[in-house]
Amino acid sequence: MTIEVTVADGIGRVRMSNPPLNILTRDVMAALRCELESLQGDRSLRVLLLSSEGKHFSAGADVGEHMPPHYQEMIPEFLDTVAAIDAFPVPVIAPVQGRCLGGGFELIQAVDLVIAGEGAKFGQPEIMLGVIPPAAVALLPSICSRGVASEIVFTGDPLSAAQAAAAGIVWQVVPDERLNDYALEVANRIARHSGAALRIAKRTLRAATAVTRTAAMSAAGKVYVEDLMATEDAVEGLSSFLEKRQPEWQHR
Repeated sequence: MTIEVTVADGIGRVRMSNPPLNILTRDVMAALRCELESLQGDRSLRVLLLSSEGKHFSAGADVGEHMPPHYQEMIPEFLDTVAAIDAFPVPVIAPVQGRCLGGGFELIQAVDLVIAGEGAKFGQPEIMLGVIPPAAVALLPSICSRGVASEIVFTGDPLSAAQAAAAGIVWQVVPDERLNDYALEVANRIARHSGAALRIAKRTLRAATAVTRTAAMSAAGKVYVEDLMATEDAVEGLSSFLEKRQPEWQHR
């Protein structure tokens, strides 16, 4: 597991690598938060590229770390990671390839510009495991329509890159082989502007929804830890995934 960080010509690059699926373990998330915190104070920074190494952006958080008693620490830490991206002071661009599921999808809901390769797939499959995506239920309603947000959360069905773009979640869809080059081109277009103006533009663009998003994530995390994980179905769904079997829902 590595987090590679570089800064050059006003462009910061943070690249996650936890092959083969870039699973977001607690260690990965802690390292990502640490790097983001370090970069915040760099006044030369004008734009940030957040990406992942390999064929897939991220298949989500570590399901094993959702199990009792780990979830009591993992869920707040995960939401802190999303919040660190959401509150990052300069524009954040995420080039997304392959699978972008679960916690990986929630991470990119906090960035400013999502650029997807044509083959990318987006989804929140948590409902299939008897749980919910705590960041997505807070962030999606401010990104797309209530209907689309509800479909994503209630069905667990994946979206293609084109569908995610039509929903307003993805900004641009490009050929897979052009993904990283195009993201860098966009970063360069942004980086030529005043860093002070970009920081103020970011802050004011987010001002209308910042309080709501923060409060909603906090509330969702509380419900997850205190209510959801007290249900039999949550533990059954997570256990069935780890044991590679179909869940047997008790509906309680």
